[in-house]
Amino acid sequence: MPAIEPAVLAFTEHGTPYSANYDDIYHASVGGLAQARHVFLAGNGLPQRWQGRERFVILETGFGQGLNFLATWAAWKADEQRCGWLHFLSVEKHPFRREDLARLHTHYPELSPLAHQLQAHWPELTAGFHRLEFEGGRVVLTLALGDALEAVPQFVAEPDALYLDGFSPTHNAELWSPRLLTEIGLLCRPGTTLATWTVAGPVRQALAAAGFVLEKRPGLAPKRQMLAGRFGSGDESIPSTIERQAIVVGAGLAGALCAEALTRRGWRVDLFERREAPAMETSGNLTAVMLPMLSLDDNRASRLNRACYLHALRQVAQWRAAGAEIEGEACGVLQIARNEAHSQKQREILARCGFPESYVRFVEQDEASALAGQSVADGGWWFGGGAWWNPPSLCRAALELAGPGLQTHFGVAVDAIEPLTDGGWRVLDAAGHNLAEAPHLVLASAHDLLRLPQSAHLPLFRFRGQVSHLPVGSAQTLRSVVCREGYVSPPRHGRLCVGASFQREGEPGLSEADQQANRARLLSMLPDYEIEAPLATWEGRVGFRPVSPDKLPMLGQLHHPGARPQGRDFSAVERWPGLHVASGYGARGLVWSVLMAELLASQINSDPLPLEAQLAATVDPARFLLRQKFEPGGGEG
Repeated sequence: MPAIEPAVLAFTEHGTPYSANYDDIYHASVGGLAQARHVFLAGNGLPQRWQGRERFVILETGFGQGLNFLATWAAWKADEQRCGWLHFLSVEKHPFRREDLARLHTHYPELSPLAHQLQAHWPELTAGFHRLEFEGGRVVLTLALGDALEAVPQFVAEPDALYLDGFSPTHNAELWSPRLLTEIGLLCRPGTTLATWTVAGPVRQALAAAGFVLEKRPGLAPKRQMLAGRFGSGDESIPSTIERQAIVVGAGLAGALCAEALTRRGWRVDLFERREAPAMETSGNLTAVMLPMLSLDDNRASRLNRACYLHALRQVAQWRAAGAEIEGEACGVLQIARNEAHSQKQREILARCGFPESYVRFVEQDEASALAGQSVADGGWWFGGGAWWNPPSLCRAALELAGPGLQTHFGVAVDAIEPLTDGGWRVLDAAGHNLAEAPHLVLASAHDLLRLPQSAHLPLFRFRGQVSHLPVGSAQTLRSVVCREGYVSPPRHGRLCVGASFQREGEPGLSEADQQANRARLLSMLPDYEIEAPLATWEGRVGFRPVSPDKLPMLGQLHHPGARPQGRDFSAVERWPGLHVASGYGARGLVWSVLMAELLASQINSDPLPLEAQLAATVDPARFLLRQKFEPGGGEG
């Protein structure tokens, strides 16, 4: 995906924001807020149309300064009859930098409380979808950075209203092209409304061809007219209310975060965990690293990993700011090169992908050592926003955030599951007793789900990982996480965590050979580090990770054993209604877990997805039906 080129802040002589790229102004000269309220809100019958609904979805072309979003959010907040959840989807090819956005927002003091929140959570300017949440998840902005012709077909959503904004059709023809307007029409359902400030003939013709019935209305001065419309000729189709009740099996990262994401949407969730507390198995390590994955071609796996990494950093920062006790530190992560050839590849990837330096930059060995507080073996990538977190504390915080909508059942093993005759699922214990029933069931029990006949066909592998814990003296400092075919994180409670091995199967006890291998990993990263503690005094932890053949998550509605797709079409695969899986997180569970939970909860709740359609398909558990071999470590496919 091409690098994002930020907008350059400029103004006309009258003080109106202006784009030199398109030789056009961002909004009417009377003001962007007035335009947002007259054209887009009133033009779509808002706020009246969202009143009394559970959810309302708006799709916008051209985020610009974010004034349409802020005005809509303010109107929602002021409306006592507002919908339960407001989703705002928007596309922007040239987003403003955070500091420029803040300068623009100073002209609208009435919006400042909301504008400051938007600025605080403004994403890294990298291509792809970015999901930002406000009002405790009741207002959700899904911002697609990139070309609208590529982004709009990737939305999985049914908008209730359209804000067709952007520069003039004569200056930015692609944003008003028949192709794009047709793609927008394909997302709509009968009754979806639209509003725009332009009444240009080619735009009206393209919208009519896409299925919209249009009318001209009085515009905002100095424009005499604006355009409003409705998709289709029938009555408005409003989604019916669903029963928001689910069962989640497993209280590690996958299950705890899925439970939180569902309860945030108003669901009642029963969470079953065979152990006496959360995160006692695969998710129980003392520390885990938040580190994205980069590739020369920025392939789907890399884009998915980047989206998960950035979303998790934002979400956890919000939770911690709200008081959640998640142990960890945003100390930065240094991924040093393995050798000279790898160092050159690291530089080449950054040159080709054009990522902002606030996301990642290359540092030479001297600077890398200064950042780490220890002499490191080489230079490499510096992820300034990278972090380490304690996974059990994240699991506990997620369960606390879930609030009264969550009922936990610790020390209760689910031995079998059965579909109900009238839809939904029941979970049973070893004696066949009914533990709970619900319309939806999420299997988030790592590789243990292979015991169930409904999910035994999944190509999951069990990989052993051993992390070493060595005591450190008070004078031994490490300021950042360092990675190089393994990782070492800053001391926690006087212990340094080094790891990790990655072996198919193996014994649950600590292995001296793996302790030796972790010692070698540590010295390969920090060659001058003085190891004071004898190896015999080292402690550690062994966990067994569920790993898919392509090392990507396995997330979504579960397909039947023996199901076959029609060609490459996943939609025709026979699936278990209401049965979902969240597993296969492998060695990157911390990175995957937050956004994967958001994705699964969005699928179950029929929300707009937080990811591009092709990335959601990349983690679909049915993807392996298209492959002949299930060998771990395979390519993207």
